[in-house]
Amino acid sequence: MKAANNRTLAVSDAEAETLLARCLHPAGPLTEAECEDRILPGDCLALLPLLPRGSADLLIADPPYNLSKDYHGGAFRRMSDEDYAAYTERWLDLALPILKPDASVYVCCDWRSGLVLGPILEKRLKLRSRITWQREKGRGAQRNWKNALEDVWFATVSDEYCFHPERVRLRRRVLAPYRKDGAPKDWEETEQGRFRDTAPSNFWDDVTVPFWSMRENTPHPTQKSEKLMAKLILASSEPGDLILDPFLGSGSSAVTAKKLGRRFVGIEQNERYCAWALKRLELAGESPGIQGYADGVFWERNTAAILKKR
Repeated sequence: MKAANNRTLAVSDAEAETLLARCLHPAGPLTEAECEDRILPGDCLALLPLLPRGSADLLIADPPYNLSKDYHGGAFRRMSDEDYAAYTERWLDLALPILKPDASVYVCCDWRSGLVLGPILEKRLKLRSRITWQREKGRGAQRNWKNALEDVWFATVSDEYCFHPERVRLRRRVLAPYRKDGAPKDWEETEQGRFRDTAPSNFWDDVTVPFWSMRENTPHPTQKSEKLMAKLILASSEPGDLILDPFLGSGSSAVTAKKLGRRFVGIEQNERYCAWALKRLELAGESPGIQGYADGVFWERNTAAILKKR
């Protein structure tokens, strides 16, 4: 029995079977209309060649980090750096032809796999930045520093690309308000308190790994949050754009795309995860909000709890 406020997604075998009937099983090359807002179950190495070339505006990829990990019936085993580089080159070279000339690319990684990914991305794309976000969750280590950070490489296909920093500003509480001529400088006095909307940087301390009391949480072992995906999608796409995710997992990118008025196409080889993603897409209509995002800004972590105490 789950605790009363445990919101972790649960899907029965019978419901999963019904949900999986909505997946797309292509027998040959697809058109953009055929693949939009669809999930394709299977290996991205086999399915990426079937997607239409020059159709996607944004690629978000969360490939397995080069770690030994079990994924509910599937497993990924750590490789040598050389083999992991070859694996990365295989899926990336299949994904890039699907992108438009002005598309952007985000690839998730940890510190070790990021060392391999960076040079591969730089060889094929315009490497722009490496975002580091504070994941906090994780166990301590006796002979090393606890790993509390993950990274996301940001690259573009060309020098022509969209980027909207004004859509991803972070609203922070002002602890030491500065005034000029008696008026607030670079901050605003509101009924809820004093806040400043800050320009987005490549270090994010307002994102968290989904946990059991969050509605978006699933049993997926490496799930990314909708808030993380929302930052990438809002900054680097327009409403109606098509977002490609070749490692969909439990569907965070697809669900966030739907909530933000974008289209998506996702590939995931684990059918259980496909079912979870489809269930989350179904629930997105009932709960379209994204935790930590409201009024067109991202609020710093725990702000909602602070405001409730006022």
